[in-house]
Amino acid sequence: MSKKLLIYGVIIFVSIFADQISKNMILQHLQYMERVAVIPGFFDLILVYNTGAAFSFLAGAGGWQKFFFIGLALIICIFLLKAIIRDELGKVGKIAAAMIIGGALGNVIDRLIYGHVVDFILLYYHNWFYPAFNIADSCICVGAVLLVLESIFHQKIKSSKFQS
Repeated sequence: MSKKLLIYGVIIFVSIFADQISKNMILQHLQYMERVAVIPGFFDLILVYNTGAAFSFLAGAGGWQKFFFIGLALIICIFLLKAIIRDELGKVGKIAAAMIIGGALGNVIDRLIYGHVVDFILLYYHNWFYPAFNIADSCICVGAVLLVLESIFHQKIKSSKFQS
């Protein structure tokens, strides 16, 4: 692996490592549905399980969704890894893709080991609650935003080169 690609492997590894270590700590210290206030009125730790996808999409589908989401995540990871290796993305896009891969693999590990994803970060204000999530989800979301921004600005750079 070239030195240029090594940084993206490190990002993938750190994303998975941070996700799995944080989940392991939560699993050791909290019971299911137990909440611990970190910043009262805004941020709690809570142990919940998600058998579905984002916002518990398909959570009650009966079990087949576990294999569907594992397969989908692996296909996306392969696609993004190929894009990194083939230099099809700009630098920010490669960082974003590595974050998405790391996050997706972190959640795949959960599905393989536990049969569900471990979520533990709960953000809320008064009666408004954002669905619980984890470090892997954060990596996926930040990576997705960066990938969109990369595609917008990368296209503008390409089009301005063709116009000059």
